[in-house]
Amino acid sequence: MTAKVKTFSFLGINVLDVDVEVKISQGLPNITIVGLPDKAIGESRERVRHAISSLGVSWPQKRITVNMAPADLQKEGSHFDLAIAIGILIEMGIVEQSMVENFYLLGELTLDGSLNSVNGIISAAIGANERRSGLICPQINGSEASYAAEMPIIASENLLKLIGHLKGESLLPQTKANKIENIPSYPDLIDVKGQENAKRALEIAAAGGHNLLMIGPPGTGKSMLASRLNGILPPPSLEEILEINMIHSISGKITNGNLVISRPYRDPHHSCSMPAMVGGGTKAKPGEISLACNGVLFLDELPEFPRQVLDSLRQPLETGQVTISRANSHITYPANFQLIAAMNPCRCGFLGDSKRQCKKAPDCGIDYQNKISGPILDRIDMVIEVAQTDIFFENNKVTQNSESIRNNVFKARDIQYKRYHNQNIIQKNNSKISNSSIEKYIDLDDDCKNILKKSSEKLLFSMRAISRILRVARTIADLDQSENIKQVHLLEAISYRKKI
Repeated sequence: MTAKVKTFSFLGINVLDVDVEVKISQGLPNITIVGLPDKAIGESRERVRHAISSLGVSWPQKRITVNMAPADLQKEGSHFDLAIAIGILIEMGIVEQSMVENFYLLGELTLDGSLNSVNGIISAAIGANERRSGLICPQINGSEASYAAEMPIIASENLLKLIGHLKGESLLPQTKANKIENIPSYPDLIDVKGQENAKRALEIAAAGGHNLLMIGPPGTGKSMLASRLNGILPPPSLEEILEINMIHSISGKITNGNLVISRPYRDPHHSCSMPAMVGGGTKAKPGEISLACNGVLFLDELPEFPRQVLDSLRQPLETGQVTISRANSHITYPANFQLIAAMNPCRCGFLGDSKRQCKKAPDCGIDYQNKISGPILDRIDMVIEVAQTDIFFENNKVTQNSESIRNNVFKARDIQYKRYHNQNIIQKNNSKISNSSIEKYIDLDDDCKNILKKSSEKLLFSMRAISRILRVARTIADLDQSENIKQVHLLEAISYRKKI
């Protein structure tokens, strides 16, 4: 008889079936693991040996062979420990095969038999649910798994309690998902004095999910504006929450089973490397653009990022996903993020200010801005100038707070959701629609067409730029609750492209 236990191997946020086969036979005492295991799996021999010995069971003084099928698939991670241990216990006659036939097992063992948390439990729970099977996992991951699966979840603190549950001697309590009670709070836009034009641009960007670049001298509030964007965005849908947490789960960023219920906000430093930005490393983990999926990626001091890192954003900005290629595999992660960037007009930051600009102006500004490639700028929907303001004058002005702007955004998003509810996209907003949908949903009258044509001839817009202008114009019209795009909407959208 050969014991067989089901588990998963991870390929990005997707899971692949792996059968752990265990055979105990006559021979010199030894345990051999085959099937392309990595170092963590190779070291599981000692963890499994001591964990089983901690049960008070004598370790079999025979030859133990563990095969992980399919044999040509590279296996990585310590989550195979539990499946290997249960397979050995089945061969020893302590656990029956039928007890785990309808379950997938994941868990890392300690030397005393306790089960440590593992990454990717949400993906594993979804995979088990699709296969109409249950999941056995560490207790600390039980709540996390319960969010994503309708099938039985067995979450145990250690190996001994798990065996007792499988034998029916001492049943483990049913796992329940943690209640989501904490409502995230965000800083208010009213804290930003003045900058009404920038707030208007931020409102449009939030309403349509558009990429935005802010240019201005230091201290004008660019970072403050970006940090308040999440406060005016609508909360993520259930589908978006699931995708966010699948990525965070595989990255090990979910603690105590508490799901991420707000849109991510990632602001990497400009020293960020390419693997850190797009994903990679020895285990091809998600990068910043994937961790920002369905949320905001804020790149401050945009020209200071290495050009190679910025250019790596070209494809994800278009497709909403990133593929990490390795010699033996291709791993795809979602990367459907909203890009908000900020930069100074030049290295000293005061280009255009006759009192403070450096002696190299305007050449320093041209050189500085040329560090950003044209293809990246072409993928940014809106560019605005954030100028210095008179704080004493602006303090007396009445300005909108985040709540009033958020209400406008919600109304515009609701219009877009109803318009694109049949579209096969998670984020049903103007920025994510296809070019074919632009022709279907965005219709200009003759006057608007003439305006767009003349602007394109004068400013040399590319086809991508024109499609982005139309998307932004559609969003501005939605904010005005207008069924058709009017000239004022189109002109405002064009004004956000003039500086690109």
